[in-house]
Amino acid sequence: MKYAKLTLFIAIALTVGATARVHAQPRTSTPVQETDDEYKVTTYKKFVDNREQYPVVAYQAAKDYMAKYSKEDDQYTRYLRQWINAYEADEKARRLAAEREDREQQLLGSFTQKDFAKAYGMAKQVLADNPDNVKVLIALGYEGVLASEGRNEAFNNDAATYARKAIQLIEAGKTPDNWTPFKNKEDVLASLYYAEGFYALKPRPEAAAPEFVKAAQINSDRKTSASTYYYLALSYRNGAYKRLSDDYSKRFANQAESAESKAALEGVNKVVDKMIDAYARAVALAQKDPQQAPAMTSWRASLTEFYKFRHDGSDVGLNEFIAGVLATPLPQ
Repeated sequence: MKYAKLTLFIAIALTVGATARVHAQPRTSTPVQETDDEYKVTTYKKFVDNREQYPVVAYQAAKDYMAKYSKEDDQYTRYLRQWINAYEADEKARRLAAEREDREQQLLGSFTQKDFAKAYGMAKQVLADNPDNVKVLIALGYEGVLASEGRNEAFNNDAATYARKAIQLIEAGKTPDNWTPFKNKEDVLASLYYAEGFYALKPRPEAAAPEFVKAAQINSDRKTSASTYYYLALSYRNGAYKRLSDDYSKRFANQAESAESKAALEGVNKVVDKMIDAYARAVALAQKDPQQAPAMTSWRASLTEFYKFRHDGSDVGLNEFIAGVLATPLPQ
């Protein structure tokens, strides 16, 4: 069948912008080309008609057009070539974004499944996508505590690094899209400081104490959690107290009291007073929770031991001290 001359109308964009690049608006005045080639007309019309609402269809039409007419170096092929490149670049960016999102969700989902090895194994790759991904860093920084409570401390060092980075970002104003599963910013920060103290407790107990103090000073559930103060007491006991008491015994055991020994003993006593305060807070808070009764019994035994040490072997006033300790400032 012979066709009459067909009009090929083509919308040529002046520029292809950085945003919505594949959705360029047509010119007000449209150049017109006359041709006998109906395929050229219908294929380009398919591109124009679908470019805005159905770019996938438009892309295929553009590819079909260029497959046949790419050697025609005119305004139509030049525009389609530019449009195709922009579309493919946008599609690649969307695909990479979707892949990044999928990796992030896999990592976070691994924590839900308690698959800590998978989560921490994916950490470097996910953070390579976005080193400041605060949502992922919060999870990586805190979940090591839960892994350790399940007797797996293999991730503590990495988790401590992630916790520090998350704290730095949050304190610099960075926020995730939401604070879930935590309550709010304060809850996250207190939990991350708690986590940092937890990770340092065994290898560097003296470094752990300031972190538990920070956690206890933020208005969050950590401030009213008995474990915060138990671990604080333990960090004093295994850290400064052990160091100072060992040094005192080594230097002054079986020697007459001197100004130097008195100063050294005073240093020990100051740490013991902080231990007593922390143990008392743990006991006072644990008394409110029947599930913590076994732990409270142990904590109270340690509290009584050190309280007597500072009160000439007597526990007189201990109950009153426990009753009022939460109303007093936490020693620094």
